[in-house]
Amino acid sequence: MWLRLPKVTIRLLLSVLLIIIFLAPFYWMLLTAFKTLDEVVAVPPKFWVDKLQWVNFKDAFTRINFLHYTKNSIIITLGTLVGLMLVVVPAAYAFARYQFKGKSLLFGLVLATMMVPGQLIFLPVFVMFANVGLLNTYVSLIVPFIASGMAIFMLRQTFMQVPDSILEAARLDNSSEWKIIRTIMLPMAVPTLSTLALLTFIGTWNSYFFPLVWTTTDAVRTLPLGVKKLQDSEGLNPHIVMAGNMMLILPILIVFMFARKHIIKAFTYSGVK
Repeated sequence: MWLRLPKVTIRLLLSVLLIIIFLAPFYWMLLTAFKTLDEVVAVPPKFWVDKLQWVNFKDAFTRINFLHYTKNSIIITLGTLVGLMLVVVPAAYAFARYQFKGKSLLFGLVLATMMVPGQLIFLPVFVMFANVGLLNTYVSLIVPFIASGMAIFMLRQTFMQVPDSILEAARLDNSSEWKIIRTIMLPMAVPTLSTLALLTFIGTWNSYFFPLVWTTTDAVRTLPLGVKKLQDSEGLNPHIVMAGNMMLILPILIVFMFARKHIIKAFTYSGVK
C-alpha cells in the first residue's frame, strides 16, 4: 500500500507524524497548565479544556519568588552571552585569519574541549570557586561558560568563507583589525552569531545542574531551580507546576521566533555577495 503512494505524499505523512511526535508533549504541558485539578486527574483524560484557568499562572507566580529567580536568570544569561561574544569572536578570527606557531595544536585543544562533558569538571571548578570565595555569585555561573569550543569552531568556519581580497582591501585602507572584525566579519557572520546566541541562550536559561551544584542558597539561583521548588511544594497540583513550566519556556519561544530566519541561513552556505 505504501509503495503505491507518491513520494511527496509519503514525505508529507512522515512530516506530519514527526510534528505530532515532537509537539505532543508540549501540547500536553500547555493543556495541563490551563486545566483544573479535577480535569487533570480525570479518567479518561480530556484532550481539550472547557474553560481556560488563567489563575494557574497567577498561583505559580505567587507561590515562589518568581521575579527573583527570573532576575537571576536574565543577569546570568545576558552575562554569558556578552562574555561569550567577547571571547569567541577574537579567538575565531585569529584561528581563521592568522598564521602563528602552534596554531594547529591550539585549535586541536579547542576542539578537544567539545568532547569533555561539563559534569566531569564541576567538582574541581566548585573547589576552585570555594577557595576564592566566588560561590553563590553571578561570576561562578557566568565565567565557566563564556568560552565554547563549538562556538569558536562554527564562527571560524564562517570567517574563513570571507575572501582574502576583501580583508586586504580593508588593510590597504588603513583599517585596524578591530575595525575589520566590526565592519566586515561580524555583519557577514550574523546568521552564525544568531545561532550561537540562541543556543547559548537556551542552554543557559534552561541550565539546572550547574546552578544547583555551584550555589548553596537562593541568592543567585535561576528560574529552573525555582520551578523545581514549585514542583516540590505543589506536587499534588500538577496544573500549577505546568503553568510554571510554561512561563519558564516562554522567553525561549519568543527568542526563537525572532531568530529562526538567521538560524536557517547559518546552516545554508550562501557565499559572500
